[in-house]
Amino acid sequence: MIRVALSLMAASLALAVALPGIAMPGSSDAARFADAADAREALEAARQQQRNARARAERLERQSVRSEATAEKAQADAAALAARVQQSEAAITAAEAELALVEGQRLALDRQLARKREPLMRLTAALQTMARRPLALAALQPGSLEDVVHTRAALASAMPVVRERTRALRGDLDRARALEKSRADTLGSLRSAQANLTSRRKELVALAEKERVLARRAAGGASREAERALVLSEEARDLDALVGELELAGALRVRLAALPGPVLRPEEGKVAAPQPVAVPSPDSTEAPSRYLLPVAGRVVAGFGEASVAGSRTSGIAIAPRPRAQIVSPGAGRVAFAGPYRGFGSIVIVEHGNGWTSLVTGLGNVAVEVGQQVTAGSPLGQAPLRRPEIALELRREGEPVNPLDHLR
Repeated sequence: MIRVALSLMAASLALAVALPGIAMPGSSDAARFADAADAREALEAARQQQRNARARAERLERQSVRSEATAEKAQADAAALAARVQQSEAAITAAEAELALVEGQRLALDRQLARKREPLMRLTAALQTMARRPLALAALQPGSLEDVVHTRAALASAMPVVRERTRALRGDLDRARALEKSRADTLGSLRSAQANLTSRRKELVALAEKERVLARRAAGGASREAERALVLSEEARDLDALVGELELAGALRVRLAALPGPVLRPEEGKVAAPQPVAVPSPDSTEAPSRYLLPVAGRVVAGFGEASVAGSRTSGIAIAPRPRAQIVSPGAGRVAFAGPYRGFGSIVIVEHGNGWTSLVTGLGNVAVEVGQQVTAGSPLGQAPLRRPEIALELRREGEPVNPLDHLR
């Protein structure tokens, strides 16, 4: 009976002692999350962002196939690839959150096994001492035979408890093996997503540059407009003033484009044919038909929240991954792209109908002034250190909550 108990406990203890020595190279990823609830929330959000990015990429890829114009096709291709980049980024975040959850469960299980291991080891040592004591020797010692009888009776009643404890310990060890397998699978998914991200980023850089070249050829006065935008950025007293000046310039450009063309002088002796008069149509006030967040991440500041200085925020702020892909929230025309004091690199997109988006905090910019973009076109990347991307949506200069217009 003693040997049966020893064999049960020795096997379980051998596995329990071996478990804490397993290396956890992914534990640094767990530090990104405050606790298990934070990791679960991040996992759910990342999976949703992954699904959204995949759906957007598939829609843009179908649009690219249908496009006949070279510029439109290049625009759709770049936006689709940017969506694939964001899909890979979300997959990495999801894998890191899963690793954090597995690591938390493994540490909790390790502490539980440590509590169980000590009393089991003491009981194993006592059983080993008794097993080495021959029964014949016990009979020669006064009172020892009675002790042996009592001991064996106690062991007979204790065996169910020993079996139950070893059974629970084996169940914990099976759970530990399942956690290790889950962790290995998640690490494989993480490495695959990282490889996809690296490859897609390289493709996107080349494709975005191709789109910029096409846009530069299509826009004859883009360089002059870029110079004017730069002058405005240097003269504007703050970011609000810059956006206001650009909106005025954009409205003037629209009015000039709506003017009728020059009328040819009639030949001598002939009367000029009457020119059709353009009937002005009422201005539309609709928001962009498709509007999305420029980057995947956690919203750290909401619209209208009180800032440290006491003023109300005129947009939202998102904390993304370092070097995360930033895309245009809606279709339109780039009115400004470049650094602006105190805001890192910024991009201002005119959507038409008096709507303007302002994206700040970029680490680098991949578009030029005058370039036409669609919802999801690549604008640049987030910085490497402590990235925070702000988004403002304005209607005729007045800030509105961009979250109300996501579609």
